[in-house]
Amino acid sequence: MGSVGIAIIGSGIFVKEQHIPAARASPQISIKAIWSRSLKSAQEAAKLISSDDGASVELYSTDAGKGKSYDDILKRDDIVGVILALPITDQPYYIEKALAAGKHVLAEKPIAKDVVTAVKLVEYYKKVSVETKATLAIAENFRFNKGWAYGAEEIRKLGKVTGFVVRLNSMMETSNKYYNTSWRTKPEYQGGFLLDGGVHYTAGLRKLLGSEYSVESLIAQTSLVSSHLPPVDTINAVLKTKSGVFGSYIHSAGTTMQAFEFHVACEQGYVKAEGSKVVTVRGVGPEAVTEEKVFERTTGVKEEAQAWAESILSGVPNPDQTPELALRDLELMEKMLTSGDEDGARQRLQYQHFV
Repeated sequence: MGSVGIAIIGSGIFVKEQHIPAARASPQISIKAIWSRSLKSAQEAAKLISSDDGASVELYSTDAGKGKSYDDILKRDDIVGVILALPITDQPYYIEKALAAGKHVLAEKPIAKDVVTAVKLVEYYKKVSVETKATLAIAENFRFNKGWAYGAEEIRKLGKVTGFVVRLNSMMETSNKYYNTSWRTKPEYQGGFLLDGGVHYTAGLRKLLGSEYSVESLIAQTSLVSSHLPPVDTINAVLKTKSGVFGSYIHSAGTTMQAFEFHVACEQGYVKAEGSKVVTVRGVGPEAVTEEKVFERTTGVKEEAQAWAESILSGVPNPDQTPELALRDLELMEKMLTSGDEDGARQRLQYQHFV
């Protein structure tokens, strides 16, 4: 099938622990360069690439001198794409520059800090891609965890959806490695950890419900339970789908409670999805039959990197990586945060056209 030469843009925790291993695991990806704000951090990331792989990997940074800038990477003909994982507020700028240079982009979620910025980015992409043929993919790895797709299939077998409950409770402690990154500790974007991690969960919920039960409106209350997680760390929301079904969405990154479960009730049973495990209950009462399916626990990052490389080589964007999907994940989270800011005022969603 061939391979694509790419550059890794960023050298943070997730790049080191997930993106570099994922790129190295793909026979269709060849890492040509790494860019970071500092040469030191780029060098640290490069250490994770073996000497055999790293022989042709060049390092770029803002302090590496002439010919080693981000713009210089974009001038290289042997680099056709970039995997981009930078602070949330910075990403659109780097995405747009790469697209303008004709480079394919796989950018970490969320697509942007807010819906307004995301819409502008999608509109820019649609315009510039006509000329450059470059594609924009958003790295939402939850879409590459098999449990969500399986759960959605099981829900369709149980008749109409009648309700749903999402419970996501955890504590982001000050000792957590992700907490101790400056742009997350003092977020310059809405929702703090609720946005950063929350788009995973809105993606999971939207996958389970499908387009027939896309969220139309919602009301929510938000609060700051743990003072080290500003601006807010907890959401309690009621969502209404376009078909009139109601569900609750409870998410806290600052509680001592523990929960990670998505319940979807249907006419003929229910499905409980927990990421790598999906429980299907067929029927009601004592005659109900319970089935449990467990999938290999994976982040989905290797699968999304492989899918992206294959999409570049085939010339067909992967339908699970479109920026429109990421926009809708973001919109659902943003509307809950906005409702909370407005003391529970009802919010209507406008971009939930498909899953």
